[in-house]
Amino acid sequence: MPQDMRRNRNRRNSKAMAAKRRRLRRQRRIVLLLVVVIFCLAGLIVVSDGLIKKPQIEDQPQMQQLEGETNTVSRRKDGFYTVLLCGTDDGNGGSDTIMLAAVDTENKEINVLSIPRDTLVNEDWTVKKINSAYNRGGIDAVQEQVEKIVGFPVDFYVAVDLNGFIELVNAIDGIDFEVPINMNYDDPAQNLHIHFSAGQQHLDGEEAMEVVRFRHNNDGSGYPMQDLDRIKTQQAFLKAVADKLFSLQSVIKIPEFARIFSENVTSSDNLSLGNMIWFGNQALNIGTENIHFTTLPGEAKTVYGGSYFVLDADACLTLLNESFNPYKADLTTSDLDIKRVG
Repeated sequence: MPQDMRRNRNRRNSKAMAAKRRRLRRQRRIVLLLVVVIFCLAGLIVVSDGLIKKPQIEDQPQMQQLEGETNTVSRRKDGFYTVLLCGTDDGNGGSDTIMLAAVDTENKEINVLSIPRDTLVNEDWTVKKINSAYNRGGIDAVQEQVEKIVGFPVDFYVAVDLNGFIELVNAIDGIDFEVPINMNYDDPAQNLHIHFSAGQQHLDGEEAMEVVRFRHNNDGSGYPMQDLDRIKTQQAFLKAVADKLFSLQSVIKIPEFARIFSENVTSSDNLSLGNMIWFGNQALNIGTENIHFTTLPGEAKTVYGGSYFVLDADACLTLLNESFNPYKADLTTSDLDIKRVG
């Protein structure tokens, strides 16, 4: 064999061996990384197992006569919990987003109810909107108004401020989201400037906050259904966040999520860290495909000298009994404190 051919063959063999060694090194690094991740996850699971605690709900058993004996029976559905989710500041001291989540661990379903911020409440306030309750008495006042409307006590609340929302979206490296309409709005008083074209966008935390807060353009145009369409955008965005949070890549960021939560979230006194971990595990088991969003039924009207969202009491009753009532017995119209207007 000619000497040049032998040299070329040796050179090719040498390159092949070098490439093989590089592949082996990469494979070893990948295996090492996987081992580290597995041990970290195992440690988190061990810690979580020590913290996980199923929430305790105060029940008021009913007395029931069975075959001549009096027994106590639970009024509540098994494994059913309600949580008020609230965005705590709209830049004007009000609550920008109000949602009620019903977590049904028995039937593996989570229903989330949006309550429009302009919902008319049965109060003698000058401005009778539910979002103004936060300015009057914080999250407790919002919870009181929600409970009046839905006709039952809410088990827990979780309030998130704007900074927490921004940090969470940044922690998951942003969200790919379909912005529904062109958005052009400026509010110098809040240093809020919203400018997006309709279509697929990759949003960081600040941009996501702007999109979900958008109500109308500077010229008054915007969503055809105003706040109802805005709620649809919020619901779609939260679904996108949930999908990404439940992905495997997000698991390794649990410590960062915990920090964001501790610094930016306020929860009710009866909701412990162990309870929150328990709810997180339940949500993972339920899966995002079984998370459903809806909005309290009603329509926008001009009443009491202002623009309000007036609830349809009968439609609200039907919806609440179908998906949100934590009790075995149906709610009745008398349970709902909904102001009726002519």
